[in-house]
Amino acid sequence: QVQLVESGGGLVQAGGSLRLSCAASGRTFDSYAMGWFRQAPGKEREFVAAITGGGGSTYYADSVKGRFTISRNNAKNTVYLQMNSLKPEETAVYYCAAKLGTPLRWYDSRWYNYWGQGTQVTVSS
Repeated sequence: QVQLVESGGGLVQAGGSLRLSCAASGRTFDSYAMGWFRQAPGKEREFVAAITGGGGSTYYADSVKGRFTISRNNAKNTVYLQMNSLKPEETAVYYCAAKLGTPLRWYDSRWYNYWGQGTQVTVSS
């Protein structure tokens, strides 16, 4: 069982930056692939970024490539999402998710076993 707690959300102006954190419980954090997803009001949850257990490989949605960076510190059981050049349309609740092993499809939320409660990111224009 893994418990995930996100933090770092807030209100930022367009073009600004935020860094989200997701702290995980448990002693085998490096066995879990981690992902970030977001969900805007009235829209489906969408993939943002993911990282392998060891941190050696990362995956991004095309819409965030070059602006967002996912990373992890396994000694601290934490995964991060650095978000730069934020856009108003990226206003959403951001969730972190964990998958023991490797998801067959990184972008598919159905492959992730554990979810945090989400953190609100609001980008003003």
